Amino acid sequence: MSQKITVHDQKEQPIYDILIENDYSKLGEELQKLHSMERKICIVTESTVGGYYVKQVEELLLPVSKRVEVFSFLAGEERKNLATVQELYRFLILHQFERKDLLLALGGGVVGDLTGYAAATYLRGIDFIQLPTSLLAQVDSSIGGKTGVDFDCYKNMVGAFYQPKLVYMNLSVLHTLTEKEYLSGMGEIIKHGLIKDAVYYQWLLSQMELIRKRDLTVLEQMISMSCQIKCQVVEHDPKEQGERALLNFGHTLGHAIERLMNFSLLHGECVGLGMLASYRIGVNRGMLTEQGYQQLYQLLEKLGMAVSIEGLSAQKIIEISKNDKKMEQGKVKFILLEKIGHAYIDRTVSDSEMETALKQIGAEE
Repeated sequence: MSQKITVHDQKEQPIYDILIENDYSKLGEELQKLHSMERKICIVTESTVGGYYVKQVEELLLPVSKRVEVFSFLAGEERKNLATVQELYRFLILHQFERKDLLLALGGGVVGDLTGYAAATYLRGIDFIQLPTSLLAQVDSSIGGKTGVDFDCYKNMVGAFYQPKLVYMNLSVLHTLTEKEYLSGMGEIIKHGLIKDAVYYQWLLSQMELIRKRDLTVLEQMISMSCQIKCQVVEHDPKEQGERALLNFGHTLGHAIERLMNFSLLHGECVGLGMLASYRIGVNRGMLTEQGYQQLYQLLEKLGMAVSIEGLSAQKIIEISKNDKKMEQGKVKFILLEKIGHAYIDRTVSDSEMETALKQIGAEE
């Protein structure tokens, strides 16, 4: 089991590779291609993931690097902030990390986003690589160069576009995820099919039993297909000036729900709820069918993900969504489906449309 996807820039020049492997055995070899013998490496991780993998990764890096240091912080979305970035800066300064050295993000989306932002800003830019350990990070946050941290209660409000030098995925790590964490990653995967590939979406529906069992052959195919969809979009629009915004399907309302729930629901679950609300707007406008909505609802339900909003008012969700960084000239840049496999940007979605859709999936007055 081994796959390589090369990410290109807008001039079709290669930027970095995404490697899909079933262990970390090729990590040292890949790092040597980045001249790691001449570099100090700082592994950035968090307390949960570090307990599983940091020693193994550190042992693989020691023979192929100048020196290895480990910076670990407490796990949790609440640690994805500027205070943790400051701690990392301080650690790098005290350990004399220079611009030619390397950061390695070992963890899920929180670790990857935070490490990427620190890499983009420390000494005005230091190289980093992604070792995503969650399904969500493997198919979404580790790819495309979006980095950032939360500011106060605003998700990913501070950040930078900064591409990694390598993304190395070890599929075997997915077996250490809890059922809830693992299945949360399916929110972004389902999104890829809905916005770009109807055939892929139907394939996901047909493979659901093996996906739930974490069958490695199916996982490899699924992750590869999702990565290719995301890469295709990002290559055309690296800084979200146009098409890349389609990847935000389900996110405008999903992020608002995530914040109002104080991150008690996982990101993928909130994206799922946002997709249901967006799909309902499509049904209410006559573009999508009720049958298609029910199919998506049942798919999320089978995955054990939230399918109704509980304890939140529709008005509050809409209000919070307007603080989202996806606003443009005071209007919500909403992503809707014309049909499954075809998404588009819509700037005409009204508050009343959002309110109706949110109430249809359980939001209160």
